[in-house]
Amino acid sequence: MVSSHDIHLDGDYAEWIAEVKHRYRSAQVKAAVKVNAEKLLFNWQLGRDLVQKKAEERWGSGVVEQVSLDLRREFPSEKGFSAPNLWFMKKWYLYYTKRGDCKRIQQLNEEIYSPKNQKDIILYQVGRELQDDKMHQLGAEFPLPFALVPWRHHVEIITKCKSIDEALFYIGKTIEQGLSRNALINCIKANLYEHQGRIANNFNDHLPALQSKLIQEVLKENYDFGFATVEHEIYNEDEMEAALTRNVTDLLLEMGTGFAFIGKQKEIIVGGRARKIDLLFYHIRLRCFIACELKAKPFEPEFAGKLNFYVNAVDELLRTPDDNPTIGLLICSDMNKTEVQWSFKGITTPIGVATYNNIRIKDMLPTKEQLKERMEILQKEMRKTKMQMNKNK
Repeated sequence: MVSSHDIHLDGDYAEWIAEVKHRYRSAQVKAAVKVNAEKLLFNWQLGRDLVQKKAEERWGSGVVEQVSLDLRREFPSEKGFSAPNLWFMKKWYLYYTKRGDCKRIQQLNEEIYSPKNQKDIILYQVGRELQDDKMHQLGAEFPLPFALVPWRHHVEIITKCKSIDEALFYIGKTIEQGLSRNALINCIKANLYEHQGRIANNFNDHLPALQSKLIQEVLKENYDFGFATVEHEIYNEDEMEAALTRNVTDLLLEMGTGFAFIGKQKEIIVGGRARKIDLLFYHIRLRCFIACELKAKPFEPEFAGKLNFYVNAVDELLRTPDDNPTIGLLICSDMNKTEVQWSFKGITTPIGVATYNNIRIKDMLPTKEQLKERMEILQKEMRKTKMQMNKNK
């Protein structure tokens, strides 16, 4: 703590100044959210005006470009008034209103502001303030959750999502997990909307309904391991594991928000014998360990029994009273869902089975020397073709 002269600092002062700092940080967050909300409301209303006034029919096809020029001339220091951005405002408004379906938007509004679903108390408080301050101004026309999502996120969502349901899914994820723009783009590329919540599992049988729902939202049906490269087309679990963990950042990005990497080949001692878990994670939001087993082959029923053992071992040896039950995750090359469901019978630990694809094979990638050789051949062929064309002239 920085101190000046002629004062006496005690515990009460330290407690009070900490509270002041906390209040100011909270005020900063609220101010930023409110500024974002005002700008988004402006974008929404400008898009609405362009639609409702039938601006192009009324003033000509170049009216959007003219509006852009007028706004940039009046507000030269402000960004966001380019003609393409104005077109996005119109598209944004149309995307959610031309179908005339506001029910799903209202449902999302209610979900986000429901206290039982709040994971971030600051977000909840700010959201409530926005709702109280602006509800009478916005009515049902402007979906309040939209005010909690940055503008460029909205642009990515309306240009890449095929339906309102998918768009609202990613809006909810952005708010809930604080996704950066790059993280949002990665989620959309991975088609999280289609894959999330469809993993083969027994969670509903062994976990409370809310926790089961949250876990199914976190785990994917299929994982894209395109960032990993193995030496040969036929590879084993050790090679696969090494390829995945060469760059832990890429692995965590693919696993999803909230995963913390504990380690690979995590050793546990059971009955005096060492056992090793392929990958061990801890999920911050779920507050539980996730024991992950990798199989470079299709699912076999015995895989479930081994994973069940590891989940029990982590619960007994690593889990604390503050942690939720450990989750088992098996990732294999393929599976038959009937076999998976039958293998769950008699198992009381929560486990899920997913697949993976797109691991790259090094042998299939040309070396630098091969690329150079191919380029030289191509250049020779191009020179021959050019010479032949000149002869024919």
